[in-house]
Amino acid sequence: MSKIALGTAQFGLPYGISNTHGQVDRTEVDKIWQVARGANITLLDTAIAYGNSEENIGATESVGFDIVTKLPPLPDAETPVTEWVQRQIENSLAKLQRNSVYGLLLHNPADLLAEKGDELLAALVNLKRDGLIKKFGVSVYSPNELDSLYSQIPSFRPDIVQAPLNVIDQSIASSGWLTRLSEMSVEIHIRSVFLQGLLLQQPNERSVGFSRWSSVFAQFDSWSSAQQMSPLAACLGHVLSYPEVSRVIIGVTSANELRQIIDASSGVHVRAPQSLQVTDVDLIQPMNWNKQ
Repeated sequence: MSKIALGTAQFGLPYGISNTHGQVDRTEVDKIWQVARGANITLLDTAIAYGNSEENIGATESVGFDIVTKLPPLPDAETPVTEWVQRQIENSLAKLQRNSVYGLLLHNPADLLAEKGDELLAALVNLKRDGLIKKFGVSVYSPNELDSLYSQIPSFRPDIVQAPLNVIDQSIASSGWLTRLSEMSVEIHIRSVFLQGLLLQQPNERSVGFSRWSSVFAQFDSWSSAQQMSPLAACLGHVLSYPEVSRVIIGVTSANELRQIIDASSGVHVRAPQSLQVTDVDLIQPMNWNKQ
């Protein structure tokens, strides 16, 4: 089994700052599945919020892959939580053409700390009990969210935590949470390995809004060059160098891209120095990019 997992946001949306291909069509999706199977990739990562990604996964030859999907934030305080969760997972299963999924994550973990957090957590536990999901967990943007969850809900025991990790955003590791989660036998899924492709772009390809961090990108380019590694191999090698990491979620727009990733991931796994770490959330959190 490969540690590489397939992110499928591009199957339902024209996702990613470096994505010039738009949404992946179903013919190409089938080609991607074929390459993935040949590389022993067994996990697909999707979400209700990813446009028609779930529907496209269900309509293509995706049998045999485990699937992790994600619940959107709770709509409002008046929502009957248990019924809402049940309806969401049933809709997802219908689109995916599955009887169950491997994992269900919360896109907004803060919902667990809100007024109906206890009911939400109980609903997730019940889905697992009923066999509709095998595991549940949370998708976080920063270690601060884990600090809040574990301090305010001492009994919180997710099966899966998904978090960003890349050569410049090393916060999940430097905070100690990567080790702590592993010691608690939590499955750790890593995303944002290429920072939506930003780390793979040439300087002239990056939006002018990122020019104030040009020294950061230059330092990364210098380090990867010194390692005699392409930026692609360097990014992959960094996250794969952590033994605590269970899965590395990679989004692709073509079967050829996936082949390149598979080839690059099979090389030497070298961890980037901590000197490359950036804490500026305006850079490392894509949700802030529209402020540039």
